[in-house]
Amino acid sequence: MRPYFFFSYARQDYANGGVFVDHFFRDLRDELGRIEPVAAYEELSYRDTDVLRLGDNWEQQLAQMLGTSRTMVALYSPAYFASLYCGKEWTAFRGRVRRHQELTGDIVPALIPVLWESLPGELPPEVQKIQYVQQGMGDTYPRSGLRDLLRTDPGGPDYRRVVEVVAARIRDAAARPLSELPEFDLGAVRGYFPVPALPAPLPASAGMVRIFVAAGRAAEGLPAGASAAGASAVASAAAGGAGTSAAGGAAVAGGAAGGWYGSRPWQWAPYHPPTSPSLVVRAQQVITAAGHITTWDEIRPGLGAQLDRAREDSQVSVLLVDPWVAGLEPYREALREYDGQNHPVTGVVVPVGTGDPAAGPERDALWAGVRGVFPRNWLRRSDPEQLFRVRVPRENFDTELTIMVTVAQNKLMDDNFDWGDDGDGAAFGFGPGGADGGPVMPGLSIPAGPPGPRRSPDGSAVGTRGDEDDAR
Repeated sequence: MRPYFFFSYARQDYANGGVFVDHFFRDLRDELGRIEPVAAYEELSYRDTDVLRLGDNWEQQLAQMLGTSRTMVALYSPAYFASLYCGKEWTAFRGRVRRHQELTGDIVPALIPVLWESLPGELPPEVQKIQYVQQGMGDTYPRSGLRDLLRTDPGGPDYRRVVEVVAARIRDAAARPLSELPEFDLGAVRGYFPVPALPAPLPASAGMVRIFVAAGRAAEGLPAGASAAGASAVASAAAGGAGTSAAGGAAVAGGAAGGWYGSRPWQWAPYHPPTSPSLVVRAQQVITAAGHITTWDEIRPGLGAQLDRAREDSQVSVLLVDPWVAGLEPYREALREYDGQNHPVTGVVVPVGTGDPAAGPERDALWAGVRGVFPRNWLRRSDPEQLFRVRVPRENFDTELTIMVTVAQNKLMDDNFDWGDDGDGAAFGFGPGGADGGPVMPGLSIPAGPPGPRRSPDGSAVGTRGDEDDAR
């Protein structure tokens, strides 16, 4: 297999915001599949975390894919240029491109950089020779990078423009076959970086995100009037069901309708098997990974006043709602109150459980009940703002929650700006030294040919990184 692109990224960038890396990777792969319909899905991309299995020789597999992939997409960031193995990957692929040029005379722009975060300091000279922006990528991307676009306007036109440009470059470069690199030892490659002089990125300012949950209880069963399937699931769990969930409650065998329930609403786990202790705990993990802190509470009457206080305290809120109990007390009154008010920095997530009915009257009745509780917000469920999300499956939960919190935080910042601006915007980073006074991006160009040999301190020639003597 010769993937269209090898995805090269820093593990530290994934640790600091894996949901953003995942989001871009999937969007890029899907956009490439859209504009290159002849490509089989499995040959569109290679990313180590998607392919490596228990017992694999990861270094050997990376070397093989670096030697056969048609292009390489590199996520440029301070962490990328501080990574030993990112340096090895970049150098090995760069050496492959140069050897192809020497053999054929054809310069294939198969190493495709993506600016993930702004890059303080000097880049290695060999890196500077490869252009990492072009016309049509917008004004924000060269200044702050793609991660900032994902945080501030996920799925927006500026972000989509960059994805489309990069996908088109992959398609065009992949159409010009690149000579494969013979088997080599990646561990022996002497990379152009890391560059220890580059400082670590500053941590993002943390914000408080309040989580409110409405869900059933295993010990008490559902209130009178619950649907037969939902009541059966919770009653079965309360009676001992088929085991114990990670949250400490009883498990419903096979992931029955409604999911796994515990003795408290925040122990609810709608996705089966419950790989996280509960949906609330998973939400806390996702929000914390995005750089925020969290607290949680049960939804109860007076919810609107709690959300107003949170907003006044510069906090955003997320409601996690079990569709099987949304229309039942004690939650119905509070949720109907929320729906009738204006809470612009609050998001709502209503998951579809793994065991919920896929089709039929019972499914229709379930979601009709949710629509009855949220008649106004139901009309917003497809809005690009993404603050009201229903039927959210397990595989989309992390991404949709992160986007929701990001959008809510941005709206909160807009509110604060409108209320407290002193006229010059300096308190919010918009004064002198802001966007117009930011660092100038270095001028980069593609060389006409390979540079000459590097020199050691004693004056002798040293093999260029990525040349055959380094790659073996």
